[in-house]
Amino acid sequence: MSRRVRPTLRLRLTLLNGVLLVGAGAILVLLAWLLVRDALRPTDELLPGTTVLLSDGGRMDAAEWQRRLVDAASGELLAKGLVALLAISVVGVAGAYAVAGRALRPLHQVTATAQRLGEATLDQRIGYSGADDEVAELAKTFDAMLDRIASAFEAQKRFVANASHELRTPLAVMRTEIEVTLSDDDADAAEYRRMATVVRDASERANGLVDALLVLARSEAQAGRQLGRRTECDLSAGTANALSAMRREVERIGLRVQTSLESAPVVGDPGLLDRLAGNLIENAVRYNHLHGRLWVRTGTDGHRSWLVVGNTGFEVDQADVPGLFEPFRRGGRERTGARGSGLGLSIVRAVCTAHGGTVRVIAQPGGGLEVTVTLPSADAPAVNGSVPTVG
Repeated sequence: MSRRVRPTLRLRLTLLNGVLLVGAGAILVLLAWLLVRDALRPTDELLPGTTVLLSDGGRMDAAEWQRRLVDAASGELLAKGLVALLAISVVGVAGAYAVAGRALRPLHQVTATAQRLGEATLDQRIGYSGADDEVAELAKTFDAMLDRIASAFEAQKRFVANASHELRTPLAVMRTEIEVTLSDDDADAAEYRRMATVVRDASERANGLVDALLVLARSEAQAGRQLGRRTECDLSAGTANALSAMRREVERIGLRVQTSLESAPVVGDPGLLDRLAGNLIENAVRYNHLHGRLWVRTGTDGHRSWLVVGNTGFEVDQADVPGLFEPFRRGGRERTGARGSGLGLSIVRAVCTAHGGTVRVIAQPGGGLEVTVTLPSADAPAVNGSVPTVG
């Protein structure tokens, strides 16, 4: 079976140019033929029966002579016009094919680059340097897309590596404690009790990390689509519960807490919203310093409800703020094995995205952060899937 000719873009452009060229040439030949037939009528103003003297000495009726002259001229014009049209069409189609191929060459580069892409070749780019036209715009857009894909791929690899390390650390602690205690023939009940305490703490840490990963996955899965649960709730209530849960830690490090918890009604998933408030309060306490300050505010203007959590602590450069929202980033630095899972603000951003809200972080002079979460009020139409701003 013969192979079917592939209707490539180059072939379609060539055929289109050929059809337009042949059509335009045919119209010109037709117009010339009509003009010649209308112009060669010199005997129309002569009297009927007038004859003309031929070069051989004979005579012929003027009307008959005109008819033969018009037929001969128009026939010759038509024949030569068709030959010229055929020649121009062949040259035009060949030229159009060559020009289309040259113009579409960057598209072949895009295709070749896309075919070569893989985990080890994400650094390849088209690098188009031709005219600043639509093809150049496509090439630049493709290169920008590859940059985003490479960044996302690297972030995913870091996430997997850090998650593995975070999970491996408590497991290694438990295994080491168990092996050391079991290998000690003189271990008593107190030693086993100490081992059990260490294993319990490590398992709680591993369980907390798994819970955080599940909440993060659940929040990101809700982004851009309808929430699975939509219940009217109040941010101030979830914030008050989070403050109550951290009261003992707040008293231990002597924080001064300032609160202004006004009603902040929203519609969304209560579990995710409570986790959002809890993460912000936990971070504000965990990364504070002795006898520092913690301020929390909630409120609404009828269209938007907000939660503001600020704290003193170590200094953070405003340029490092976007990095705080990356998983396993603590204080803008990538540290595994430290206190906390490093997923707090990542979960906050994912929850905000799922609820059509925004989150803004401002580094405080002298140290600390102020985080402002803004969500559509319960009285305003919620817009799911909007991308949170990070500032």
